[in-house]
Amino acid sequence: MSKGNRIKHTFRLLPALSRQLADYAGRKRVSQASVVEAAIASFLSPDGSERMEAAFSRRLDRISRQIGKLDYHIEVGNEAFALYLRRWLAVTPAIPAETGAAARADAEKRFDFFVEALARRMETGRHLADDLIRAAPEPELGEIENENGNGPESPAQP
Repeated sequence: MSKGNRIKHTFRLLPALSRQLADYAGRKRVSQASVVEAAIASFLSPDGSERMEAAFSRRLDRISRQIGKLDYHIEVGNEAFALYLRRWLAVTPAIPAETGAAARADAEKRFDFFVEALARRMETGRHLADDLIRAAPEPELGEIENENGNGPESPAQP
């Protein structure tokens, strides 16, 4: 609008609010009057609250989807670890007492190697969950894991 189409208003602001207005207008490189005009227009707009509610709704939906993905990836990680641990416990014999110190030293070296490998993998951005999703075949309806944890098998027929 041109200057001629405006009506002059005079009002008073608290000193702190006046400083905020001046700082904001200075940062945005606009006049204080245009900031006040935009604020009043936004406040009095009948659809302002509806737009804000829609924006919040979209953000909440996006956050909800992100949390769902996180939940899924945590489940995949937990299941992968559980399967690995079950298999490892099944095939690893107990260590005799006389070789315990050497076994612990070897375990420390292997653990350090594991941590380094994990750090390298995390730096590449590749994730186990993505590899599992691409590699895993879709299970047939009614398939279950067999008792030694090696894969799906059909349920027993009565």
